[in-house]
Amino acid sequence: MTQCTAAVARTPHQDFSVETLEVDAPRAGEVLVKIAGVGLCHTDLVFRDQFAPYALPAVLGHEGAGTIEAIGEGVEGLAVGDSVVLGFSSCGACPRCDEGLPSYCRTFVPLNYAGMRMEDGSQAYRAADQAVASHFFGQSSFASHAITRARNVVKISEHAAPLALLGPLGCGFQTGAGGVMRSLAARAGSSIAIFGGGPVGLAAVMGAVIQGCTTIILVEPIAARRDVGLDLGATHVIDPAATDDLSAAIRAIVPDGVDFGFDSSGRPEVIEAGLGALGSHGAIGLVGVPARPEAAISVNIAALMTPGHRIIGIIEGDSDPQNFIPELIAHHAAGRFPFDRLIKTYPLSEINAAIAAQAKGECIKAVLLP
Repeated sequence: MTQCTAAVARTPHQDFSVETLEVDAPRAGEVLVKIAGVGLCHTDLVFRDQFAPYALPAVLGHEGAGTIEAIGEGVEGLAVGDSVVLGFSSCGACPRCDEGLPSYCRTFVPLNYAGMRMEDGSQAYRAADQAVASHFFGQSSFASHAITRARNVVKISEHAAPLALLGPLGCGFQTGAGGVMRSLAARAGSSIAIFGGGPVGLAAVMGAVIQGCTTIILVEPIAARRDVGLDLGATHVIDPAATDDLSAAIRAIVPDGVDFGFDSSGRPEVIEAGLGALGSHGAIGLVGVPARPEAAISVNIAALMTPGHRIIGIIEGDSDPQNFIPELIAHHAAGRFPFDRLIKTYPLSEINAAIAAQAKGECIKAVLLP
C-alpha cells in the first residue's frame, strides 16, 4: 500500500476532512495515478449529501488528471509516466458502449456509484482499520493518489495544456460542450438558449461557438458570469431576475423561438420556460441535477406534440472520452475552447473554502491541487 492525502466525506452536509489514508496497489485492470489536479463538481456534493445513496466515509472526486505511477496486471497501452485525464467508468462491451455512447452503459450506475470494486466489493482506501469507499466514477480523485480502472484513463500528450487543469474535461466541461456538440448536435446557423452560466453552461457556450451557432443566448443571474459568457461568444445575455416571463424574453430576441435549449440549472421552472421558448421541432437538453430527487416538470402533451418539441436527458455530453477529450484539447490549443479561463486553483487542503467560493459565485470552476 501507498500513503496518500485525501479529502474524505464522512457526514452528509458537513465539511470534508483532509486525512492521510492508505491506498491499494493497482489490481488487475487498474492503474495508480498521482493526481496533479482534480475539478470540484456539484455532483461530488450531491453524493456527499446523499441525494442518491453512497457509502460513507468516501473519497469522492471524478475530474482527475495526473501521471501513472503503477500499472496492474493485464493493462495494455499505458505505461508508468503517462499523462492522463480520468473519465467515467463504462463496461466497453454492452450495446451502448458499442455505439460509442459509454455514458449510457447498461452498468453505468454500479460502475460509477457503488463505491467499491465490482469484482469483489473491496475498497481501495483505508483509514487505520476502517475501509473508505473508493472508485467514485471509477476513480475517487480527491486525493494525491487514485486507483482507477484502466478504461477510465485517457492518455494525452505531455505537451497538452497544464496537466493540473485538464481534469474537468473528464466531466463538467465535457458535459457542457458535448451536450451541444454531440447530444443536441447544434448545426451551424442555429439558435440556442443556455440556462446557467456555471462551468457546464459556459462550456456549452464555447461548444455552441465551435458548432457555428449564430444566436447564443446565456441566461444567468450573476452579472460577472454573464460578462464571461459574452467574452466567450454568447451573442445575448439575460438576467432571469430582471424578467417576469423568461420565455418571452428569449422570444424577444428570436421571435420564432430557438432551435435548441440547454439547461444546467436543474430548476423545473427554468426548464419549463426553456420549453416555452423553443421553436418548431426544437430540442432542449437537460444536464442540471435538481435540488430534490422528486423534482418534475409539467408538460402539456399537445403543446409538445404539435411543434415536435423534444426533451433530451444528457449524461456526460453523449461523449466517448477516448475521442472527445483529445478533441477538446485540440480545440483549446487552437484557441477555440479556452476552458482554463474559467478555472481558479486551490490546495486540496482548502477544499471546503473552494466549495464555499464556488457556491457564492466567487469562482466559476475550482480545481484542487493535492
